[in-house]
Amino acid sequence: MRIPTASGTFDAVAAGPRRGRKVLLLHGFPEFGIEWDHQLRALAAAGYRAVAPDQRGYSPGVRPVGIENYQLDHAVRDVRAMADALGWHGFDLVGHDWGAAVAWIAAAKYARRVRSLTAVSVPHPAAFAEALRSDPAQQEASKYMEFFRQPTPIPEDSILASGPPKLPGVAPEKSAEYFRRLSQPGALTAALNWYRANDFTGYEQRVAVPTLFIASTNDSMVAPSGVAATRNWVTGPYRLEKLAGVGHNVPEEAAETTTALLLTHLDSVCS
Repeated sequence: MRIPTASGTFDAVAAGPRRGRKVLLLHGFPEFGIEWDHQLRALAAAGYRAVAPDQRGYSPGVRPVGIENYQLDHAVRDVRAMADALGWHGFDLVGHDWGAAVAWIAAAKYARRVRSLTAVSVPHPAAFAEALRSDPAQQEASKYMEFFRQPTPIPEDSILASGPPKLPGVAPEKSAEYFRRLSQPGALTAALNWYRANDFTGYEQRVAVPTLFIASTNDSMVAPSGVAATRNWVTGPYRLEKLAGVGHNVPEEAAETTTALLLTHLDSVCS
């Protein structure tokens, strides 16, 4: 489906009855909305209306030029704009990786509209920023960001020359589809601009809505300190689930577990 907003038209995948309880799912890098295909099918089967958009830069219709257009504030406003366009006053919010960063901020900012939050892999931005400042383990784990933040086309040329990424737990054909889409003119630069535009600081607002945080023990990009500190940034009901032996690509590598946890969390929150 397509979601028209003032910033442009977002591409999205959707499933479930239109009158079902609304769930918005936000992907990370280098994924697109199809990252959530397992969860979309399960949500639809349970009667939910689930929509997973390709976020700004990933949707060709919302690919502005300029690094400043990829600051998290813009992506957070996109959440509200997409909900408005869909006619959703209240909805449940789910995010992984960059999508989790957006979801944390949006859940805090739009608490009257976001019914619940499910964040996957990435801690609350304030906890993550503190880990980046003070935890050598997180500094080491985030060194890849320094490469992604180099001026275009340095990282773009290297990534595109390497071919489809090998993402643990992700089918090769799906990785190839991510690569195909990111190979389109301007797409990879836009995706990398998320790294160039953001350092996770400035988002110290606590989350009051019921929150599930799904982390994993083998995440090479996220150190345990930020995961542990995230509870300090949630004032509402909070549950942390750590998946043993799972890496960063949780929604795909541990699809069934992620889906089960998400459905249980949604069921626990009054509609």
